[in-house]
Amino acid sequence: MNFDVIVIGSGFGGAITACRLAEAGYKVLILERGRRWDKTTYPSVTNKDWIWKHEAPELFNGWADLRVFPNMSVIQGAAVGGGSLIYANISTEAKPDIFQSPWPPEITYDELKPHYDAVAQFMNVQKVPENQWPERTRLMRDGANAIHEGQRFKPLDLAVSFDPNLNFAPNDPPAIDHPKTFINAQGRKQAFCTHLGVCDAGCPIDAKNTLDLTYIAQAENKGAEVRALHVVKTIEPVSGGYRVHFDRLQNGQRIGGQETARLVIVAAGSLGSTELLFRCRDQHKTLPNISQFLGHNWSSNGDFLTPALYPSRNISPSKGPTITSTIDFLDRSQEGQSFWIEDGGIPDLLSYYVQAQFKRSWFGSLHNDVLVNFINQSLQRRNAFGNIMPWFAQGVDAADGQLQFKRQWWQFGLGPKRSQLRWDIAKSRPVFDAIVRMHKRLSEATGGEPMVSPTWTVFQDLITPHPLGGCNLGTSAANGVVSHKGEVFDYQNLYVADAAIIPTALGVNPSRTIGALAERIAAHIIADGR
Repeated sequence: MNFDVIVIGSGFGGAITACRLAEAGYKVLILERGRRWDKTTYPSVTNKDWIWKHEAPELFNGWADLRVFPNMSVIQGAAVGGGSLIYANISTEAKPDIFQSPWPPEITYDELKPHYDAVAQFMNVQKVPENQWPERTRLMRDGANAIHEGQRFKPLDLAVSFDPNLNFAPNDPPAIDHPKTFINAQGRKQAFCTHLGVCDAGCPIDAKNTLDLTYIAQAENKGAEVRALHVVKTIEPVSGGYRVHFDRLQNGQRIGGQETARLVIVAAGSLGSTELLFRCRDQHKTLPNISQFLGHNWSSNGDFLTPALYPSRNISPSKGPTITSTIDFLDRSQEGQSFWIEDGGIPDLLSYYVQAQFKRSWFGSLHNDVLVNFINQSLQRRNAFGNIMPWFAQGVDAADGQLQFKRQWWQFGLGPKRSQLRWDIAKSRPVFDAIVRMHKRLSEATGGEPMVSPTWTVFQDLITPHPLGGCNLGTSAANGVVSHKGEVFDYQNLYVADAAIIPTALGVNPSRTIGALAERIAAHIIADGR
């Protein structure tokens, strides 16, 4: 075998298992379909390379992968570091009562708690200091108080580095020209947050504690190899382990290659991992015994967004971290549904692009700090979305979606098979209706005018950045794809370790739960001597 472990994907599941196994002395290879980005190449800085095209990644291998299915669209990151580069930094635990059937009995909240804590420590999570709260956070608190639910409001843990001594006027964050920097625990240079508001489009000062700066950095410190722009096609058993076939994306072409390892960990996300196992089972026939439960129990995690207009209040959603706080209704006190409300940000990419271009121009290169700061501050105060509050939410939906791998019906048995999603709103409608009513209630109680999107009211279409399920945990192949240890039933030393294994909606941002499960899977691999 060329490696002890090949990890496919570098989001929370892949990065964490790779790190822990590399620390334990395993020879680790990470294969990632996306690029290795940095603060000089982010789309927010360059205004290019936004699109990842699933059908032609050799030509379009940009920042974000958008899949459009009937009534549901999914947005995913494509990067070394996976979704940690495009998510809103929220790191939170799921509620203890979520870990009931169909979760395997071995996985409980108490059993997972040490792994939750390990992720929080490694990602250096922290809350926005109260002296730096953006106006959105104050509006959340005001909203909770206005409906007499003030005890439900709380700031959230973020995987962002803050300087507690930083002070500035509300809606007037500091200039970005000279951020205060530090060296993190993994030896990588970062800076403290200056509230740029572009978390989802690439933090240009590296204030986000992304996986490439934390777990992946540590994996590389311990000898792991990361290969970007490698799209895995299939996995086949061989004597002593598995052979992984992939295409390397280079100069607009796909160049085939392969590597072998004793263990393989699939961590390509809910859609990616599920599709890869479908291809191995149904197309290439290399893993024919994968459970027929593959593709089941898919969830959007109840994501929903309702913008509200505030004619007399300056919200400035483009200032500050993208999400900062929640109003927690996960106790099913509202219409029997479990959900929580969050504030949402809107990255003002046009303003930031102008700033970045100015700084690179001959005029900006004169380094006249007074002039540069004046122009930067003027652009930041432009505040194009100043009176909009994006009320966001997650909820516990029915998790009854089904991913399939087949041809479109109109192809009459010809053409390539593709991932398809069957998602019916019927059983999930109550939680979305409850969220909409709460968004309206909070908006109206604080002087806002809610604007529920016609994509929901007319077409029942939704979009999620938090897809879950497809390769679910189970007690056997009859009700799952992987065991409680993440190992694929009937295939020793083949694991799945990402959002695909979560068998229910969580109703909260899932990154720390994905991470905790990955920590647990890595611990079992090491303890079992695999």
